[in-house]
Amino acid sequence: MSFTFEERGNPNTPSYRLFFKNADGKYVSPFHDIPIYADESQNLFNMVVEVPRWTNAKMEIATKDPLNPIKQDVKKGKLRYVANVFPHKGYIWNYGAIPQTWEDPGHKDVDTGCCGDNDPIDVCEIGSQVCLRGEVIKIKVLGVLAMIDEGETDWKVMAINVADPEAKDLNNISDVERLKPGFLEATVDWFRRYKVPDGKPENQFAFNGEFKDKDFAIETIKSTHDFWKALISQKTNAGELNCKNTCVSGGDSPFSISVDEAKAVVEETCPCGTGDPIPCSVDKWFYYEKLAVDDLFENTNQFASGIKHNWQKKGPVTIKKRIVDPRTDIS
Repeated sequence: MSFTFEERGNPNTPSYRLFFKNADGKYVSPFHDIPIYADESQNLFNMVVEVPRWTNAKMEIATKDPLNPIKQDVKKGKLRYVANVFPHKGYIWNYGAIPQTWEDPGHKDVDTGCCGDNDPIDVCEIGSQVCLRGEVIKIKVLGVLAMIDEGETDWKVMAINVADPEAKDLNNISDVERLKPGFLEATVDWFRRYKVPDGKPENQFAFNGEFKDKDFAIETIKSTHDFWKALISQKTNAGELNCKNTCVSGGDSPFSISVDEAKAVVEETCPCGTGDPIPCSVDKWFYYEKLAVDDLFENTNQFASGIKHNWQKKGPVTIKKRIVDPRTDIS
């Protein structure tokens, strides 16, 4: 099953949208209409690529918009770009989501102790090729990382495109560590720190930041598929999520819309225009400085007494860190 995409609006502006079509030319939702499985018998999944590797624009499936096109996230009226926290440049994998999955915000995960983040489950594709935004690829699942993002469970599936030359040698998370030494550590480092330049704290992880294996990952994906099935059948409150679709259950979904209605949704966004240039500030490097203990306490005795005092009065002491922007930092 093949899918194509159609760009609308102006790139690098809030108007930009990327809509999807199936092989019959029918507009479809990448959230609801693209099947979860590329080959269920082999546990191969479809992945919708939102962000190509090395790019910075925070693109995502618009879960609250009709037909759920890909668009750039906006915060406080500004387009969002992830910062380059040294040594990383943009996203270090092809990043996207598995369709027909949903991390239910009403379900507290037994392993993480936190509820879902209200999005499809995320995927980091680690192959050698840079994918296109909007590309739908067939992936082999290798493992999963349990990130806790502002108190919400945010699973990160590690996978590889089955068409990638490296795919034949990568079958589980242990193979990644063996054949790509340092890559898993870099992934944890990226997710831990990527929001710090925006003034937010480091992200945390369940399982002490350790990756779970392929079998655990597949069961996690299947559970999010079950949550999605409850969502699309109105057994769960959708809240602000938009569940309009054209193909689910052969068009018998309670949220099903016609071909003409889908076309009208797309045509509400103007045809693709020239767009704006990407701001130069996106290429800034940020350097993460972990302040030494000696910078916080004059000696080890004061450090020890400081820990004791803070534990008794305020909770555990926090070793501060800061982000250095080399263009503005003069300390």
